[in-house]
Amino acid sequence: MSKKERNAFLSTLFCLLFLIIGKILSGLSQPIYPLFFVLAIISGGWKQTYEGISELVHDRTLNVDLLMALAAIGACLIGNWFEGAMLTFIFCLSGALEEYATNKSTKEITALMNVAPNDALKIIDGEHVTVPVEELALGDYVFVPKGAAVPIDGRMLGASSIDESAISGESVPVEKAIDDEAFGGTINLGQAFTLEVTKTSNDTLFAQILRLVENAQNEQSATATFIEKIENVYVKIVLIAVPLMILLTHFLLDWSFTESFYRGMVLLVVASPCALVASATPATLAAISNGAKKGILFKSGKTLEKLADLRAISFDKTGTLTQGKPRVTDYKTFSDDPIVPQLFYSMERQSTHPLAVAITKFFKEEEALELQVEERAGFGLETTYQEQTWLLGKPTEKQSHPLIEQWHEEGKTVVVLSKNEQVIALLALMDLPKPFTKEVIGYFQDQEVETVMLTGDNPGAAKYVAQQLGLNDFHGGCLPADKTDLVKQQQADYTVNAMVGDGINDAPALATASIGIAMGEGTDVAMEVSDMVLMKNDLTKLMYSHRLAKKMKRIVRQNILFSLSVIVLLIASNFLQFLTLPLGVVGHEGSTILVILNGLRMLMPLKEMVNLDETKCIECPLYKAAQ
Repeated sequence: MSKKERNAFLSTLFCLLFLIIGKILSGLSQPIYPLFFVLAIISGGWKQTYEGISELVHDRTLNVDLLMALAAIGACLIGNWFEGAMLTFIFCLSGALEEYATNKSTKEITALMNVAPNDALKIIDGEHVTVPVEELALGDYVFVPKGAAVPIDGRMLGASSIDESAISGESVPVEKAIDDEAFGGTINLGQAFTLEVTKTSNDTLFAQILRLVENAQNEQSATATFIEKIENVYVKIVLIAVPLMILLTHFLLDWSFTESFYRGMVLLVVASPCALVASATPATLAAISNGAKKGILFKSGKTLEKLADLRAISFDKTGTLTQGKPRVTDYKTFSDDPIVPQLFYSMERQSTHPLAVAITKFFKEEEALELQVEERAGFGLETTYQEQTWLLGKPTEKQSHPLIEQWHEEGKTVVVLSKNEQVIALLALMDLPKPFTKEVIGYFQDQEVETVMLTGDNPGAAKYVAQQLGLNDFHGGCLPADKTDLVKQQQADYTVNAMVGDGINDAPALATASIGIAMGEGTDVAMEVSDMVLMKNDLTKLMYSHRLAKKMKRIVRQNILFSLSVIVLLIASNFLQFLTLPLGVVGHEGSTILVILNGLRMLMPLKEMVNLDETKCIECPLYKAAQ
């Protein structure tokens, strides 16, 4: 519990204690009972009164805190000591609950901050020396024991299993190999390893996450900002309406001055917009916290509000919709000789080209042959085996086959294995969609959101992938400027649009869209210019964030409608003269408490979408071909 939260609940507790003592003494007709009601008002209302007066003096603005203080004082002036103390207690309780809501929404971030270690075991002349993380420099070597937190971002010099849940929200540990990047704040679950520092403590991914979430919590949503703006005007209207009601009802309706003053105090209580003011902020903070737990970082509450009204979304292809790595999708051999797959494996294993890596992985079960392989620039790999010349590479003009044309039309990369210029086998590779990509696209289309792919790849590959994923539209061969222009046009057509990308070439489009969404494993530039970040390259998190935003919008609307309805009902009841001050206090402050509790529902994780079973989700023919 934070200091502010603890003080708020202590004030509420003391206020309740003095309230109970005063009520008991008044029942015993002890003349000292007003003193305890006054102590209840002071202990429970001094903070709000101080803040209300401070805003009035320094900022020249009025808020609901001042209205509540005036209402409590007014109740005491007409002898309603208990009502004044009760008003203060419930107002103090609602304030404590709001403090709890704010604190609750930051606990996940505080927990993250506690995960990040302050010290590191720096390796100096073979010795492990404990130093502050802030003193680590680029190129330093750090020892990370088993079970310890990784102190800083760096390059791993050993393999291990890393728990990255604090950053990505993914509970399954990630297996890391030598030269892989490890992030500060993650936990080493495997063997101890040495880490080469690649980023300073202020530039780590973990530090970026904390800055993003803290900024999001400090920046209000558009709804909260609007409510705050009208609060000052609304309070002025109430302060003018109260004396007018007292005078008009006394002189025009012949009410007694005591009755008119009493009704004025009731109006002061029930017309205060406490519940309205609390309609948006607790829900927004809770939603930001909910997203952070799932590895979704919103830079502001405004992003959540826009996301709920999303009408069109554009995706980059490579690394966003697809895995970013080529994979063998088709294989056709025209020979039964078992040497054919062995040649594929043995020749490609000597190359580091991404296509070679994918082919080697496809034929990993084959036995390696000892070959002398020569690289022919622009054609591929050549070797001599059993007095035969074998060439492995892209098709030449002389090599034609219907499959080659078909695979090219589908946007696939074709590799030919030939013996003495005779085609022996064909193989096709493609960058495949990520798991659940088709389901995510289908979800947004069910929500009547236009789905578009923008890619720099050739139009043939773009068309085939777009058809298999069921996208509404696609644009291939796009330069960064083309993507930006298309996003601008989409924004003009649909008002609220989003762009999802991961590369430097996506940065202009990310900055142009209503909502820029960066994939967490993408470039720092993409993360910097975007409005939200998916820390794990998992598009289902995008679906989760959209559902979260829509739920937050529903809750905020519920809160606003409920709070306004309660105010209207209480004001009407007061004019009809059957609403007492205690009932007004309970109705008004009770509605505030309900609004805050309703907002806190955003802390609860959403139910996972059905049909996201990885063994069943791969409906795309590309996957089936690659199995």
